[in-house]
Amino acid sequence: MTTIIKAAAMVAAFSCSTAAWADSWPSWTPETAFVPFAFSTDAMGLSVGMAGLLKGAGQPQAALLGAGVYSEKGTWLSYLGASNYIFSQNSRWLFGAELFDANYKQFDYYLGEASGNASSADDKIIANAKEFQYRLSMRYVLPMGAGDSQGIRAALTPVRKLTGHTPWDSGVSSVEFRPFYQGREFDDLPTSQVEPADFTEVEKVWGLETRFDWDNRNNTRNPTEGSQSQLSVTLDPGSHERPSWWKWEFEQSWFWSFGNLGELFDQQVLALNVYTADTPSWNSTEQVNGQQEFRRPPAYAGNRLGGLYRLRSFSGGRFVDRAALSYSMEYRVMPDWQPLDDWPVFEWYDVPWWQWVAFVDVGRVADEYDLAKLHRDMKWSVGGAVRFQVEGIVVRTEMAAGSEDSLFRVMINQPF
Repeated sequence: MTTIIKAAAMVAAFSCSTAAWADSWPSWTPETAFVPFAFSTDAMGLSVGMAGLLKGAGQPQAALLGAGVYSEKGTWLSYLGASNYIFSQNSRWLFGAELFDANYKQFDYYLGEASGNASSADDKIIANAKEFQYRLSMRYVLPMGAGDSQGIRAALTPVRKLTGHTPWDSGVSSVEFRPFYQGREFDDLPTSQVEPADFTEVEKVWGLETRFDWDNRNNTRNPTEGSQSQLSVTLDPGSHERPSWWKWEFEQSWFWSFGNLGELFDQQVLALNVYTADTPSWNSTEQVNGQQEFRRPPAYAGNRLGGLYRLRSFSGGRFVDRAALSYSMEYRVMPDWQPLDDWPVFEWYDVPWWQWVAFVDVGRVADEYDLAKLHRDMKWSVGGAVRFQVEGIVVRTEMAAGSEDSLFRVMINQPF
């Protein structure tokens, strides 16, 4: 079994919700927490790091999260995220940013044909690379559902009452604009080992992701009923050095509660997630530097499966192509037995609950958006997880196994 913690573990979206709202700016007290950690993996060797959280960072509802890792092989990662900043308490806008930089030494990569659905784990290459992703977030809470009367307070409250089955009646609807700058640069890439790629090979891209989100869950940290819908459109306008391209992604999640199970489980929840994506500009062309080029993103910005959220037994971005489709199902239970408050280290923090999870993922990528093709020869993962809430943040540890490998990960936030 190979244990790998990839860079994506440091880049996952962080959101810090708060149930309280300060009526006057001077009345809140910032809260801080720092956690040193160490781990050893095949990819990075012995690694040490530090993560820190600041709640109430300049504003009562805002938060800062920072983390850094350094390994004995020379790999390093750094992450800084800011979330939930506002202009005023009457505003409907929430602002944030994410900054990620990494320098990988002797890491596994799947490039070109090696990232296709028919590829093998043996097709990987080992290379050094620098990666970065910088992203701003400007989210507008729409005046419908809970956002009609509560404004951005609805988006910042983790526990909500469901009042209907449409965005006009229930939940929090928002439109988010996410300008980004992203890139990946290899050092001495062994090109003779890489099959020709269907993607553009530019090292840097920038553009805008526009996301519509309808969050009709009863709890953002541990939902037991409701649903969440997200539609994203990402556009890179291109330049004289790279072609333009655009893609769309749609994700839908549902949650059903089955109540308790005697004195064994206090809560049982079935969670289902469907994700699909396409790159409509894939087969169109435009002139770049005097040559006709396909309007396709680089692989690191394409539609990907594998990693923290989909096909979890595969490394991040293991499969990349024009289109993608995946399904995930989880059975989440909250045991009546909860000993964490008495365990070392855990006793220093507020840990109100923990959760056991069994999950299965299936999915595949394809060079065309054909639902029949996307449902053939699908890859799969199965696994189990233990999750717990620590100081308002959901921490998840999970083991996933599949046809190629087994992976253990530690991450924050529910996968969906």
